[in-house]
Amino acid sequence: MYIKESTNYFAEIKNGRRYRVLVAENEELNRRMLDVALSEEGYEVITSMNGRSTIEYLTSLQTNSGESGFDLVILGLMLPELNGQEICRLVRKEGILVPILMLSAKDSETDCVLGLEVGADDYLTKPFGMRELIARCRALLRRQRFAVSPQTSRLEYKDISFNAQECRVLVRGQEVNLSPKEFRLLEMFMSYTQRVWTRQQILDKIWGEDFVGDSKTVDVHIRWLREKLELDPSCPEYIVTVRGFGYRFG
Repeated sequence: MYIKESTNYFAEIKNGRRYRVLVAENEELNRRMLDVALSEEGYEVITSMNGRSTIEYLTSLQTNSGESGFDLVILGLMLPELNGQEICRLVRKEGILVPILMLSAKDSETDCVLGLEVGADDYLTKPFGMRELIARCRALLRRQRFAVSPQTSRLEYKDISFNAQECRVLVRGQEVNLSPKEFRLLEMFMSYTQRVWTRQQILDKIWGEDFVGDSKTVDVHIRWLREKLELDPSCPEYIVTVRGFGYRFG
């Protein structure tokens, strides 16, 4: 059961159109309520009731450059045919970096971490207020808008090649699939090689100053990123721990 709360927000315009949100939720009542609430905020909403149609929407509306036709996905965990975690894995494997907000009645730390690990950007447990959901949607869209800057569209460091426009990362000549958070972390590190970042600075820059959570989130994502970049993650060459301070790239 969701709590409907009124807000005074209005959705921003992107490239002359309203932001497009895909709502994938198996429960009909919840799906309708999300549709109404987001539409009232000014978003263009497309709904899906199962995993297969969700994947079809995401891939069919994908642009030639690999960019998603959606600006945000609200993804239910318990979708039939393909669940939310399976969809996240498939979407990230295809290199689609659209922000994903996962919804679930499961509130255990393990379920939350697993959802983030497979590629979700944020995780919200039921029941929740619509004001909180709208705020999280706006935060994800805001972070996505400022995630890539033209000055750092192409970056090179030793065996790593980073191309922001194509959303591609090559490590020793092989393409690797990164989650959106991993992608943004790598962009930040490669843009400021040799700089030491504290965990709080990383949280503020990648997760946003409004993020409420544990700084250990940074350590977890750094570990995942190391596993994809380093020959030996236990003895990293690229992302180095600076004890008592934080992390340095290079």
